[in-house]
Amino acid sequence: MSREMIALTAVLGVNLLIVVLYLVWNYTRKKGRRKGCLLRAGVMLLCPVAGPVFFLLSNLFFVFFFSEPVDLEDVIFSKERVRTFVHAEEERERNMVPLEEAIEITDKEELRNLMFNVVRGDIRKSLSSIALALNSEDSETAHYAASVLQDALNDFRFHVQKQYKAILEGDENRLVYAEMLVDYMNEVLEQRVFTDMEQKSFVDILNQVCEIIYKEKREQMTSAMYEAVSLRLLEIQDYDGCAKWCERAEYQYPNTLATYTCQLKLYFSSGQKRKFFAVVEELKKSPVVIDSETLELIRVFS
Repeated sequence: MSREMIALTAVLGVNLLIVVLYLVWNYTRKKGRRKGCLLRAGVMLLCPVAGPVFFLLSNLFFVFFFSEPVDLEDVIFSKERVRTFVHAEEERERNMVPLEEAIEITDKEELRNLMFNVVRGDIRKSLSSIALALNSEDSETAHYAASVLQDALNDFRFHVQKQYKAILEGDENRLVYAEMLVDYMNEVLEQRVFTDMEQKSFVDILNQVCEIIYKEKREQMTSAMYEAVSLRLLEIQDYDGCAKWCERAEYQYPNTLATYTCQLKLYFSSGQKRKFFAVVEELKKSPVVIDSETLELIRVFS
């Protein structure tokens, strides 16, 4: 037998011995990891010398660099809620202004960037501000505002007609749809972005939807819903309709600020001074806390 064969046989023998010792050691001391040990033993058996050296070096590398104990001194394993305070972006907030004022910006690039930032949010809450941009001297800004506004209003029209149709057809979830539709419509209608005729048409739909809820399950009518339909009717000068809902609100929610404010706004708009001050006296005697807007309304009419 040549020297090369003797050397190869010796290497394979030593490698086999290392594999056997490795398996014995792991089977006696690491019973929970037998599957991984068999895999590594197979690699060492198929890759003599290279396999054992690779695993040896990887273990040494782990021992020297990653075997230090983890410092858990600052870690709290608690199920209690922790409130995290995030510092305000002061620089960004200093540069924020109402869109109504920003329309007057002469820098076209700044105005366009502002419009992009506005439409990236929930534009249904900013339709009235976007409508102001239609009068911008920058034609590109005005065109972009018109496009965004038109798309938003078309979506509103489609959604209202779809939901209103489902309510009138007697869908089994009609009252759920009705409540959702009142909130959805009021959020847009209070911004007065439609023409007078279309605004009146949508307010009539809002009035009919609220009437359905009131007749079928009036306990689901909230104070906010009474306020919404009353104020929208008041804006189109339907004083009789507004008065009807104010009376209903007074019966169901007698000691609620919205009930008093709707009545005050109705009598203020219709010029009924005697009834206005009668409500003011009732409000003073009630436990309701008056806000600054109501105080200003009383001061102006006085």
